[in-house]
Amino acid sequence: MRFAVCNELFAGWSFDDACRTAQEIGYSGIEIAPFTLAPSVDKISQQDRESIRRTAERFGLEIVGLHWLLANTEGLHINHPDESIRKRTVDYLARLVDLCSDLGGTVMVFGSPAQRKMVEGVDYAEAWCYALDAFRGLVPKLERRGVTLCLEPLSPEETDFINTADEAVAMIEHVSSENFRLILDVKAMSSERLAIPEIIAKHGSLLRHFHANDANRRGPGFGDTDFGPIAAALKSVNYSGWVSVEVFDFTPDPITIAQESLRYLKGVFE
Repeated sequence: MRFAVCNELFAGWSFDDACRTAQEIGYSGIEIAPFTLAPSVDKISQQDRESIRRTAERFGLEIVGLHWLLANTEGLHINHPDESIRKRTVDYLARLVDLCSDLGGTVMVFGSPAQRKMVEGVDYAEAWCYALDAFRGLVPKLERRGVTLCLEPLSPEETDFINTADEAVAMIEHVSSENFRLILDVKAMSSERLAIPEIIAKHGSLLRHFHANDANRRGPGFGDTDFGPIAAALKSVNYSGWVSVEVFDFTPDPITIAQESLRYLKGVFE
């Protein structure tokens, strides 16, 4: 199994220092939140992109891809009834696809709970059609650049649109592209009726990325979530993608989180 770490864990650090630390701890990949590089994807120059890619290569790290795609943006929404807002959102995501490919990444995670939250006055069926139209509009760019957009089911605490893996898979099947697939996140799956290993077994054929964390929002091994059955389930579906550590509670500190998360994951997977 290949292990990566999400770079927002190292908030305030230079990308160079984040990569050095990830490599020293033993990770082989790093996953980037674009807002850690610049306020907007449009502010990340080609020269900057080449520098970021070279930095990761210098430390022997693969840039897995991007997540937190629409964090810190304004006026973007994937299922808004205003077609101009949806178009602006798709256009911005398309520029993120270019960034991902330029950095050598192949995976983008669509979570963005605020930018998919149901708009007042729009029912679920309408929101579904709007989102479907937007995702389909992004497919040609994804296919050209060799990037897979992974749809992330999120808990009802985070958003009210696509809360289960079943719902995410229904959207994926409607979009019908090899470049639009599923990501599963342990924290998010903890809100589902089915046990996490059952969700993995049910949808393993569409799974392209995996976020490792505890139900308590901390790193794997920092809470009560048992990763033994999770690791076994991923192996049973022959999952060959990345397992990326993504945390939302940065205590006690980035180095301890990164070290202990990887130590725990290696213990259960290897």
